[in-house]
Amino acid sequence: MASFEKSRVIGKIIVLLLLIMVLLGGGFVWFDYLNVIDAKTLLAPLYRFIGREGRSSAALGDDALISLDAERLAVRLEALELRSLELEKQEQDIQNRRGEIEQMAQALEERQKALDERETSFNALLQAAETKSKNVEQVARYLTGMPPQQAVGIITEMEDQDAIDVFRKAEELAQAEGAASIVSYWMSLLPAERAATLQRKMVGRPATLN
Repeated sequence: MASFEKSRVIGKIIVLLLLIMVLLGGGFVWFDYLNVIDAKTLLAPLYRFIGREGRSSAALGDDALISLDAERLAVRLEALELRSLELEKQEQDIQNRRGEIEQMAQALEERQKALDERETSFNALLQAAETKSKNVEQVARYLTGMPPQQAVGIITEMEDQDAIDVFRKAEELAQAEGAASIVSYWMSLLPAERAATLQRKMVGRPATLN
């Protein structure tokens, strides 16, 4: 019985040893396939023992190193090329964005220029209106201070709008000073047709100097 048990133990050991050798052999083959190790070089003595020529370490080592270096170099070159393409794309994006910014700046500059021109034109019109208002006021005061007949003679020679501006300014000044307006008297001295025309325009147009 003890001999049988001993035989079974020895059999299990042999089986386990064979299984380990098979696993080691499979591992060598797999690592050799992955180029992690050179199994044929490592097992060259075994190959020679069984009558086959193994791969020598010197003959394969240089080629393997050259192949590995070439592969690493190819990977680095590919990475550099990708990086170069990425940098070119970023540069192109920057150029496009710069072009958009320049166009926006030009549009803003043109808009500001247009606003400046409008402001200048408005100020010029405002200045002209103020100047005309002062001139009309001066003429109204001048005509109010002279004899009515003489004043009407001057008003007769004026354009309709100029005469209307003088009338309105004279009434404004009289109201501010608390005096009676002489405009109605001037109108009575004007030719009937001219007086009717001026009255119609004064009613139909707003009080403005333009």
